[in-house]
Amino acid sequence: MIIHTSKTDLSHSMHSIVELKGVKCGYRCGYCGNAWGKASYGMWSHSMTVQDYQDLIDRGWRRSGKYVYKPIMNKTCCPQYTIRCHALNFNPTKTHKKTLKRMNKFLSNGEMPVERSDGKIEGEPMDSAHEEGVRPPPQDLLKIDHTDVEEFTTSPDTDSKSTAHLTPREDPAPTPPEKTLHVAPKPGKGADPNRPMCRKAKDIRKERRLQKDEQKQQEGASTSVTPVPLKSTSNQPKLLEDFISESFPTDPLHRLEVRLVRSNPPSPQFKASFDASYQLYKLYQIAIHMDPPEKTTESQFKRFLCDSPLEAKTAPDGPDVGYGSFHQQYWLDGRIVAVGVLDILPSCVSSVYLYYHPDFSSLSLGTYSALREIAFTKQLQKQSPKLSYYYLGFYVHSCPKMRYKGHYRPSDLLCPETYVWVPIERCLPHLDTSAYSRLNEDAKAGDAQALRDVGRALVLHRRAVMPYAAYARKRKGSSDEKDAEQYAGLVGQTCAERILLYRS
Repeated sequence: MIIHTSKTDLSHSMHSIVELKGVKCGYRCGYCGNAWGKASYGMWSHSMTVQDYQDLIDRGWRRSGKYVYKPIMNKTCCPQYTIRCHALNFNPTKTHKKTLKRMNKFLSNGEMPVERSDGKIEGEPMDSAHEEGVRPPPQDLLKIDHTDVEEFTTSPDTDSKSTAHLTPREDPAPTPPEKTLHVAPKPGKGADPNRPMCRKAKDIRKERRLQKDEQKQQEGASTSVTPVPLKSTSNQPKLLEDFISESFPTDPLHRLEVRLVRSNPPSPQFKASFDASYQLYKLYQIAIHMDPPEKTTESQFKRFLCDSPLEAKTAPDGPDVGYGSFHQQYWLDGRIVAVGVLDILPSCVSSVYLYYHPDFSSLSLGTYSALREIAFTKQLQKQSPKLSYYYLGFYVHSCPKMRYKGHYRPSDLLCPETYVWVPIERCLPHLDTSAYSRLNEDAKAGDAQALRDVGRALVLHRRAVMPYAAYARKRKGSSDEKDAEQYAGLVGQTCAERILLYRS
């Protein structure tokens, strides 16, 4: 069946339209510094439904602007595994709690964390991994994975200091090793047998409480006094929302407001704040990533973080804000200090990127914004029960500084062969052995969406929508069947039958 349509009809249709760009190999890896190590497939997306993009990222794809790419996992030097966090069951770590408490202290009284001499905040990873990813046409475009903004301040290959081989907490020895090693301990007399054994302070306190309770019961037996329990039954661990919504003084020193504005199509609020947002992005790229000012242009900013192929959509069972692409702006005392770029999809909130004011880097805004986005996902789930995951982009186990994403638990990694989700705890032993792993331990399992019939894949040719089989009959002698099979295999049979593959 062939459906004829016009460009106007297509621009307002509910179809996704993609143009295959093929394989890109041998470009620089921002994780390990290999100049020729990365490899990926790529497509240019003219339009994309939120359901199609949800299905694509569940097959290892990811977007940068309107460019959609998928790492070739068994060829790229640093395999990138799609990772998702179960937002409803998320348990913040001690590091996460410290980050939230530091932000609350800053808002209350202006107390800023003090950076160590190595630029780190105690208990926090460094901000920002600088990943050079696929460069979409027509102009080179820097691709950086959003929550990777939690790790490096410089690319790994630029750190040439003499102490680069040391771990973060390791310092050069102050004296030559031969003067400090093999020193025998001085002889001692040992424990005094006439003194009682040492006891833990908490055991002593517990014993005293029990003695007091027994004494009170004896003294007040006639009045039937109920003994006080040793532990309060209401002493439950604080939830993520409790830390975020912690009460402040009546007159806090700073006020933080988080605003969600639709970036595509741009809402009036997005347009009103565009210049301030762009100036913040430019400042961030120059200060944190050392980008030349001439490359951080307004048009580059629009292509990278404002343009999106995702349709804006509302649904009766969807969140009130709708689906699509958004900017979550952090306004501190009336000015933007950070922006998280998000996609809201049928099953998840997908983190795209974060940029922030360098003056506030000590507040660990990368971690803080990720925690706020997890809380935001939980909020949306109350309106849309299916929307319960927070996608952090890619997890790169072969790069130790990128493993922090695995601390947002419970979380799963996507098997690159069967496209099923596997709890990260079961994946780590495999990744410790090999950078690339199947992850799914069921040897008999396969890809449920594997290509079955390329002839049923939809094609857009000369303003007409048709199955690939009909297109091949019209184009006798066409030599693009291998490309079509590769494309349909990568997106899966279901998406191949929904998405329109543009053919000239």
